[in-house]
Amino acid sequence: MNIGEIARRSGVARSTVSYALSGKRPVSEETRRRIQAVIDELGYRPNAVAKALKEGRTHTIGLVIPPASRRLTDMQLGFVASVVDAAARADLDVLLSPSGGEHDRSFERVVAGRRVDGVIVMEIRLEDERVTRLRQSGLPFVGIGRTRHPEEMSWVDIDYETLIAKCVHHLADLGHRHIALVNRSAELVAAGYGPGHRAQTGFTRAVAERDLHGVEMCCADDINSGVSCVEQLLDEHPGLTAIATVNEAATPGVYRALSNAGLVVPRDFSIAGVAAGHLAENLHPPLTAADVPADELGARAVEMLIRRIADPATPHGHFLVAPPISLRGTTGPARPRGPRA
Repeated sequence: MNIGEIARRSGVARSTVSYALSGKRPVSEETRRRIQAVIDELGYRPNAVAKALKEGRTHTIGLVIPPASRRLTDMQLGFVASVVDAAARADLDVLLSPSGGEHDRSFERVVAGRRVDGVIVMEIRLEDERVTRLRQSGLPFVGIGRTRHPEEMSWVDIDYETLIAKCVHHLADLGHRHIALVNRSAELVAAGYGPGHRAQTGFTRAVAERDLHGVEMCCADDINSGVSCVEQLLDEHPGLTAIATVNEAATPGVYRALSNAGLVVPRDFSIAGVAAGHLAENLHPPLTAADVPADELGARAVEMLIRRIADPATPHGHFLVAPPISLRGTTGPARPRGPRA
């Protein structure tokens, strides 16, 4: 049942029914009662758009995710699930919008079309055009991640610089002197992907502090790339005994390459990293890692966004987490590795 049918049965214009529902213009009490009687008779319930017009809100937030062509990692899926759950608890719907390349039109429709009350943006780059566009639009937004100028926006983030440094120090404490960083893809790092750059900074700093031999390698987000990456590292760096990584999607490939090379983890080789807790627990052996609290970060992002929607003048909020490293089954004392046969 629609507004036109209500207008016909009430004997009034469609616009009068719309005004009675939205409250935008005054309607006589007699006319309002007549319209309400028809609504009650028909069991009509104003749809979400009509309710939004009345309240000036859509009760929907946007979540900008990586392009649909890229498989989301376990950590990224955790962020999506946590935002959706937190939004549902606040009685909000979530509109998913991919961004990047041909998907930029979708992002622009979300921003320019005012289809949402606010936006949460994932996978932030140090210089991010999406953040610039959102700041220009005046639409409330929060980042899962932060730019090079974090004071200019609200955000929640993982302290990759500190966590990778902690991984290196843990490995150094076990006697490892030759350690590699397996980062995210070269494409992401070249584009200024924040976690990749901060991981590099933390790795470089910790290697220098402990006077270690460190090597860095970018790796695409898939198992086969993890295999190829580690095969290359083992060939080019015969003294390598440990890896620190922020690439959870490639980590099963890291395990496979080490096994193919006849190296037993952690007897012959150690691995530590930053990953989703359930993924780290389900690897064999379980991965020594800083477990990312995606549930907490997603909920915090939604809370921040709700505050900014209610009052855009609210000061920017910042929430940076550095969870402890959970010691599991992939790190042990260094054991010298000779040249491969």
